[in-house]
Amino acid sequence: MRKSLFVFIATLAMMMQSCAQTPEQPTTATVVQQPTMPAEHLTLTDFTDVAAASIDGVVHIKTEMTQMTPLYQSFFGFIIPQGVQKQVYNAYGSGVIITTDGYILTNNHVVQDAERITVTLNDRREMPARLVGNDPATDLAVIKIEAEGLTYIPFGNSDLVKVGEPVLAIGNPFNLTSTVTSGIISAKARNMHIIDNPRSNETPLESFLQTDAAVNSGNSGGALVNSQAELIGIVTAIASGNGNYIGYSFAIPSNIAVKVAADLQRYGYVQRGYLGLQVTEVDANVAKQTGARAIKGLYVAKVVKDCASDRAGIRQGDIILRVAGKEVNTFAEMMEELGLFSPGDEVEVDYERDGHTNTVKATLLNSQGNTQIIRK
Repeated sequence: MRKSLFVFIATLAMMMQSCAQTPEQPTTATVVQQPTMPAEHLTLTDFTDVAAASIDGVVHIKTEMTQMTPLYQSFFGFIIPQGVQKQVYNAYGSGVIITTDGYILTNNHVVQDAERITVTLNDRREMPARLVGNDPATDLAVIKIEAEGLTYIPFGNSDLVKVGEPVLAIGNPFNLTSTVTSGIISAKARNMHIIDNPRSNETPLESFLQTDAAVNSGNSGGALVNSQAELIGIVTAIASGNGNYIGYSFAIPSNIAVKVAADLQRYGYVQRGYLGLQVTEVDANVAKQTGARAIKGLYVAKVVKDCASDRAGIRQGDIILRVAGKEVNTFAEMMEELGLFSPGDEVEVDYERDGHTNTVKATLLNSQGNTQIIRK
């Protein structure tokens, strides 16, 4: 699928949601329960060791879907409909084992609309998989195979990733299984506007890690790991004019992925919390027009009535500086930070108003304006 110069491998939205009047009982955030890794797995520095420790945790995914195509027959120059025929299509991608009992994290676009999913492990075992849940807003999905004692890749903290840090990308480009490439982190919090098919009431959540590790068609859903053999990203897209790798690729940060995976495992649906804001990134022009003290933060263009930010006292014209203690200077950074929380969670927000910094606590709401669990 191609959009502008950005191509999904394998096959500034505004953060504004309608709100109801009264919140229900808050929920607690969930985390994927991964087994405890032995201490020696946390001290790997040689990339040969990193590859050896990680490669069995990446799988090859084959999907099958049926499409009905019309049949036509030419008769004396006229095209006459002759019914339809079934055509079976296959697509390929990658996935990352995240638990010893067979939960696998991949991209939504790898398994979306699949009628049959087949997973091949690095040891060549092949087995069917079922879809546990998918999240188009982040382009993530969780599938499950019936197996035990599998090698998995532990989650790392993507907030600690630094630009220039070396990484490995592991996947199955062009159906070449167990392929490892190396590179560095080129940038963080990239919003590429490439997720264009979320559910109608959801905002795309894009805050990609950018890397120059070579990836191609089939790498989607594969692992981006650091020098400690930790999963710091799920490879998702490339920058390309022809569908092939030309220098940059993008991965979903692990801190977003772990929250999405946990919610999909527990509820089949991601529990996403919203502030209820429209924001504009503060640049030199915005700072001059608004009188901001510095060129940083997010200018609040609109506050949705009776949403989380409105109830917390945030107003149009304020400049959001930090969310949950983390500086936010881009829309992507704010989306990434909020993506770690669930409806009902209380989040500290620092903002500037009339030259003064203020701090409030906002209780996040879901897209329906309350804190109830939304199920698939």
